[in-house]
Amino acid sequence: MTRQTVPILPGATLGVLGSGQLGRMFAIAARRMGYRVHTLSPDTGTPTGQVADREWVADYDDLDAIAGFAREVDAVTFEFENVPVAAAESAARLRPVRPRGEVLHTTQNRLREKTALAHHGFPTAAFEHVRDRGALDGALARIGTPAVLKTAGFGYDGKGQTVIREPSEADEAWQSIGATEAVLEAFIDFEREVSVVAARGADGAFAHYGVTENRHRDHVLDVSIPGVQLPGNGSEEAVTIARGIVEALDVVGVLCVEFFVTRDGGLLVNELAPRPHNSGHFSFDASVVSQFEQQVRAVCALPLGSTGLLRPAAMVNLLGDLWQDGEPDWSAALDDPLVKLHLYGKAEARAGRKMGHITAFGDDGEDAARRALAARERLR
Repeated sequence: MTRQTVPILPGATLGVLGSGQLGRMFAIAARRMGYRVHTLSPDTGTPTGQVADREWVADYDDLDAIAGFAREVDAVTFEFENVPVAAAESAARLRPVRPRGEVLHTTQNRLREKTALAHHGFPTAAFEHVRDRGALDGALARIGTPAVLKTAGFGYDGKGQTVIREPSEADEAWQSIGATEAVLEAFIDFEREVSVVAARGADGAFAHYGVTENRHRDHVLDVSIPGVQLPGNGSEEAVTIARGIVEALDVVGVLCVEFFVTRDGGLLVNELAPRPHNSGHFSFDASVVSQFEQQVRAVCALPLGSTGLLRPAAMVNLLGDLWQDGEPDWSAALDDPLVKLHLYGKAEARAGRKMGHITAFGDDGEDAARRALAARERLR
């Protein structure tokens, strides 16, 4: 048994870099299994900090603080991919960091991510590196329009990207993303968006939550319905691609692969998230082992658990817009006994900010989605 596969047993302390809702649900799963949890971020009173045993307040680039944090825990993970790689590397000198800092380095930059995917032969939209404004014209000539211009780094939920429908829009598009290094991608007229949340253990074991259909509003995930079947062998292909990616990147932990399903049934990888994902939140209630418990198991070199869906379910996000006319009517939402409410403990509700989610059960995924949407509507 190598150092990488020695189990970290209940009673140990797990460290989370980041302190949002993903860390909160990770901490709940870890504490239920008997672990202690420390979290580190620049903020205090955070969603993760509210349920952790200790909340460290420090900047991610304070490497002395990161080292002190690592010394007090038995393993380190992260709950969002924009933690500086130097922080992961600093922690890794002292404790196991899962997934590895190299996975962070690849996935927190769109150019590195797309290049890695293409290098390993995974299907993506055509793309080109845009170093500066001058390079954009040549990329547009080769890719064609419409196309999507995306910042190379630090983008999520539709941020840092814009559609160019005609070459004459290049100047405006370049300025809108901050006139910074970018990736130009071919515009995909997709039929729908789906994702596969997958996990890989320290021993190389693989588990997945099947194919989840994701419906967006204003570029932000709105509804997720797990257990969908794509035409032909599309679902099996999506899982095969997800497995290939976690193995190619040597991921130990949870990773979500987001796909476009094209009009002819093809699959294109859109983005990777090397941690639990919004589209997998349903698993907290509806799966034998949630994506968060799966992350705990992988980080601790324990056997992965069953991802089986206990009952058809769906999830809807609750954004800060729901608070614009005062406190939502929680009793009305919970009037349906098949609805479960999750709030993240965020102090301030802002438009577009993810404040919580609702999971609902039903006769099938669409019925569950209707129940979840109806519950959210009653909040108003």
